[in-house]
Amino acid sequence: METHAHQVASGTAAWPTTSIEIERARRDIYTTSGFLNDGDADQTPGVVSSTFVQDGSIQSPRTDKRGRSESPSTRATLREGDLAVVLVRRVGDSALVTAEHAGWTATRSIGIIRAEPHIVWWLRIWLQTPTAKARIDEDVTAHVEPTISLDTLRRMLFPLPPPDVITAYHLAFGLIEQMASLYEKTARKAVELADAVHDEWASADPSWETRALAEVARSKTGKGSERSLPPMSTGPTVDAIAPSDLFDLPVPHVETFRLRSPADAGEAHPPGTFMLSTRPDGAHIAVTRHPAIPLRSVVAVQPTEDINSWWLLHELRSRGSDITQMTQGGNAREISAGALKRLRVTWPDQFTRTDFHAMAEPLHAMAQLMVSKIATLNALRDALLRDISAKAGVLRERAAEPGEGAVLAPRPTAIPAPREGKTGNASGWSPENRQAPE
Repeated sequence: METHAHQVASGTAAWPTTSIEIERARRDIYTTSGFLNDGDADQTPGVVSSTFVQDGSIQSPRTDKRGRSESPSTRATLREGDLAVVLVRRVGDSALVTAEHAGWTATRSIGIIRAEPHIVWWLRIWLQTPTAKARIDEDVTAHVEPTISLDTLRRMLFPLPPPDVITAYHLAFGLIEQMASLYEKTARKAVELADAVHDEWASADPSWETRALAEVARSKTGKGSERSLPPMSTGPTVDAIAPSDLFDLPVPHVETFRLRSPADAGEAHPPGTFMLSTRPDGAHIAVTRHPAIPLRSVVAVQPTEDINSWWLLHELRSRGSDITQMTQGGNAREISAGALKRLRVTWPDQFTRTDFHAMAEPLHAMAQLMVSKIATLNALRDALLRDISAKAGVLRERAAEPGEGAVLAPRPTAIPAPREGKTGNASGWSPENRQAPE
């Protein structure tokens, strides 16, 4: 009894269940949504749409010039510390607004939540949990594309830990994201360096011959779609690769693919095979680490000799526009092995290809290592999110009825809080550069 009394007194015995609507009665919380069309984000400086909310942050728009909006402030003007929540398509994805995008205007696909820092921090974390995602899925409407209303977000119940617990989680997730970003940047630079060396070497000697891809690699077009994959079996499985799995990769390396297929469902290509797909912006390629099966609109390209693999990879990366011209269909996504075999690639002498392989090998090894580290961090993040969901599920159980024995809610085993004397982590990371609330 004394232990239970201490837990209740300390405020850590349970996380109370609440909602934005409930909290608005006792806190200063402001919610709204944007009003501009999503298309304006591609053409107008200082506009943020749901497309830019990715991986927990607002990514830099893909236009030449962007800057703080010069239009008067409106209800849809973002402020530093706001939480931008995606309401259309990737519903529930969210990002904290930093100084970089403060003053920009949100489109109608973005919901804005403005509150005390620890409330915003927690909502960003909570919306990533399996429990929150499942709850959002229940309320999603899809007249044209998946959509959730701002009213639904306001009414959605969530557990609210004490501020010090929220701060500990906020710092942990921030460090995970910061490290993942650093690893991704390192991987990008390693591959970009190999790209640059290839481009210089390929243009240095115009006397080098060109060969058709069919002369230096074996190609095969994938078959079937995600829906056609056989049911999972208890036997061995291999990676199955769809076109979407190759789009927007930071580097041509993936730790694990999301789809699996029974190993006996089709001919699997060995590790080191290039999986290639296209769309209007060019060719997208990944090098497999495990046996894999390509699906429709994916071509498997396997170099005839391993020593030629890195030269051929960078040749294909440098010829994205040429490859796109070989596609069929209006969306430039129907690529076939038959068409790709005719692609002409620059082919230097064997000594040059061997030297390039020796130069590129450690760079790609570094990129692969960074991808592996990112996968480990993602696994840690997912484990924390599952743990939060589990705690919330336990803490939100009904109270004991009169006459029943007292049921003690397990005390949340929060991640370690910052050490005394520390108001942040050693790197000083904080999206808003603010101290946590007392």
